[in-house]
Amino acid sequence: MVGMLAHRGPDGSGLHVEPSAALAHARLSVIDLAGGAQPMTNEDGSLWITFNGEIFNYLELREELLSRGHHFASLSDTEVILHLYEEFGADAVRKLNGQWALAIWNSRARTLFLSRDRLGVRPLFYTQCGNEFLFASEIKALFAHPGVSREIDPLGLDNVFTFWTTLAPRTIFRGVKELPPAHSLTWRDGDICIQRHWQPTFDPQPNVDADTARERVLDLLTNATRLRLRSDVPVGAYLSGGLDSSLVTALATRRTDTPVRTFSIAFADSEFDESRHQRQVVEALGTDHRELRCTQQDIARVVPDVVWHAETPLLRTAPAPLYLLAQMVREDGYKVVLTGEGADEVFGGYDIFKEAKLRRLWAKFPQSTRRAALARRLYPYLPSLQRQPATSLRAFFDNVRDDLHDPCFSHLPRWRMTSRLKLLLSDDVKSAIGTYDGRADIVTRLPSEFERWDPFCQSQYLELTQLLPGYILSSQGDRVAMAHGVESRYPFLDPEVVSFASTLPPTLKMKALNEKYLLKQAARSLVPPSVWRRSKQPYRAPGAKALLTSHNGYIDDLLAPSRLQRDGIFEASAVERLVGKCRQRAAISVADDMALVGIISTQLIVHRFINHFSTVAHGTSYSGTAYVHHR
Repeated sequence: MVGMLAHRGPDGSGLHVEPSAALAHARLSVIDLAGGAQPMTNEDGSLWITFNGEIFNYLELREELLSRGHHFASLSDTEVILHLYEEFGADAVRKLNGQWALAIWNSRARTLFLSRDRLGVRPLFYTQCGNEFLFASEIKALFAHPGVSREIDPLGLDNVFTFWTTLAPRTIFRGVKELPPAHSLTWRDGDICIQRHWQPTFDPQPNVDADTARERVLDLLTNATRLRLRSDVPVGAYLSGGLDSSLVTALATRRTDTPVRTFSIAFADSEFDESRHQRQVVEALGTDHRELRCTQQDIARVVPDVVWHAETPLLRTAPAPLYLLAQMVREDGYKVVLTGEGADEVFGGYDIFKEAKLRRLWAKFPQSTRRAALARRLYPYLPSLQRQPATSLRAFFDNVRDDLHDPCFSHLPRWRMTSRLKLLLSDDVKSAIGTYDGRADIVTRLPSEFERWDPFCQSQYLELTQLLPGYILSSQGDRVAMAHGVESRYPFLDPEVVSFASTLPPTLKMKALNEKYLLKQAARSLVPPSVWRRSKQPYRAPGAKALLTSHNGYIDDLLAPSRLQRDGIFEASAVERLVGKCRQRAAISVADDMALVGIISTQLIVHRFINHFSTVAHGTSYSGTAYVHHR
């Protein structure tokens, strides 16, 4: 099992075995290189921990624990967690500022404690196998256990082909569960208790002074970046050329005596390339820069490996260039990078937030002839949308009468468009899904105060709790980075930054349609005007066309009608029509692009995990894995 996680921890591995429990760990050494080996125990050997991630405030917590009489045998953040658990039990995780998936085995009480960080940076999965409870950082480690079955869950497919991600605890595999972000699990004698240890909330304060708020945001981000530079190995930074990564890099340059090593992706396809903006930032900040030039052929070549690491179908190829970028980072001798993810969710930067504001406006003026023109202005970077006729655009953004009162109003167009992909599923899969409604799952989990929040805050909550942990921080984050033993760190997801941002009025996050307004004001003195004045262009990569024109034999094999019929996930004739449509047209719609990428990636999941799973051919990632035995 731990061998399947070797890519996450290429620097060493360890085991702890006793009659009722076994813990294993593959280590990525970042803090206390000499003394941080795991699994780690406390002084009397009663507690054992296996831990994936970083605790950024471990030095402050260590001082607090020393004052309480605790003694340390190492300089690691791992040992801080152990002593914190001794002192506070399950509530210890509430004091952590970090990103973690951890397990603590109490050999005296015969209890296992699992916990996952607030926003789901680090993954954690578990399953029951007879009288054994198994857990791991990645599902492939669970599948290395001979007793764990490997089957596709049709409801997990329904989730992905609606929300781009499964809804934790559901995964794409039947019987395998994901511990949701901000939750802890306690196992005792076969009984499982799961509790939430943190909840995103919004409490905008009236009469907030913009200048004061701007300075506070800058102070908090400066401290968050300072904490995330704590490391016993060099720390680099991803640089996309946009506001978020540029601001993080600028803050990092203030904390180092040597130029920050930065890494970016340049696309051969000009539609997706932002290298001109990246170079402007490099020149302004004086970073030591490395650029990865990515072609469509590169994307098609690595998609099978990306899906293997993501362990879920993908509707976008965007994780593939990031997989290649992480490979370059590791080859350059770096294990840790700062990134700008989280800023859009926390400070209001996504187009979906603008779209929701316009849709509410349009509901008041349903006969307006300007709706299509506004839609095109909303997405200037999507050529396929620019070519859509006005009637189609009006139809896409139309409001059903009850939509305005739907708690998921902001996300309905996205989910409806994606749900159309389910028409390609086979009759057997459709029958297995039946009347299941994933949206009802989301609604039933909303906090009681959700309906009282401003609609803008409601939109933020849905992004923070669904797409961020399920896709941005996972398929596009942890999975592709840790595939090469690279750890990503996110200053914008610092708990103090998130907490303060939740008190800001929506008008300071998005002024009219000017996204991340306050963050732009905070960045004005740190990044070039071309960066903070620039409208957001989301990170994208060449999609279905890149796969179809790549001349990679695996694509034709996965899409062969006989193969589709045998695997039973998709309707072969419908897929054949879609492929023909995509091959014949110079440009295809967003929905068709997502559909084809989703089909190919799902077929890869079936191929790699169901039909041809191997514990030998594919080494994989770092983190803890273990089992406990209930007798």
